[in-house]
Amino acid sequence: MTALYQPAAGTWPAPAKLNLFLHVTGRREDGFHDLQTLFQFLDWGDQLRFELRDDGVLQRRGGLVDVPESDDLVIRAADALRRAAGRPALGAVVELDKKIPSQAGLGGGSSDAATVLVALNHLWGLAFSPSRLARIGLTLGADVPVFVRGRAAWAEGRGERLSEVDLPEPWYLVVRPDCAIATGALFAHPELRRDSPAIAMEDFLAGRSRNDFQPIARALHPPVAEALEWLSDLGEARLTGTGSCVFVALASRAAGETALKTLPGRWQAWLARGRNRSPLLDALAEQAG
Repeated sequence: MTALYQPAAGTWPAPAKLNLFLHVTGRREDGFHDLQTLFQFLDWGDQLRFELRDDGVLQRRGGLVDVPESDDLVIRAADALRRAAGRPALGAVVELDKKIPSQAGLGGGSSDAATVLVALNHLWGLAFSPSRLARIGLTLGADVPVFVRGRAAWAEGRGERLSEVDLPEPWYLVVRPDCAIATGALFAHPELRRDSPAIAMEDFLAGRSRNDFQPIARALHPPVAEALEWLSDLGEARLTGTGSCVFVALASRAAGETALKTLPGRWQAWLARGRNRSPLLDALAEQAG
């Protein structure tokens, strides 16, 4: 389907992201990995709506039915923000219209958490800075800060050291093959390359980058390999994050619409525009203005 990201009045967007490349540059003493990656947003994703309460109740409506409310990043983010503010009476009902699939490499849970932080910071009148919100977000997940800051970014460390970048904003065809991938399994795989040399932006622009998880995902999940082969007729196809979604940049929207006509029926796909400025920042500006 073609993504027309026009959130309804009163809703806040939680856009998907792509990792345009992903290198594992080392393994740290704390067990985490050092990474290099490049984040860009899509003009497609989840939508959230908020009803404020003053009795300390935090409640979720909608979302993934197999994720308990207490474990959902939506509720955990709201609770973390409330605790940081020291105001236990703050509450909200968060209605989540979930479009981004889980275990897909599109950052759905992290984006939802960031939207909760940004929206409730505004709606609760807390006036926390983006930097403070990003620090709270990092306790919830390594990808949350980039969604909070809302700018396409070069990322290093665990993904939390961010430098804003300006990139072309092409159309992307994003395909989800008929499988899901557990991130932990890829990070733990003995064949994962963990010594990729650090690169600079000029290396990425010259085509000297990859996703270090892609060979393992291809080997373990034949549908991923099949989807990459199918997309390769359109350009350089790549895994996003730790998958399972794969994507290709396109010269035009029309090229993607033509490709969608031959998409295997067992797959999902979205045609969306790359965005250097997150739709979440646009929503915040509209609410604040």
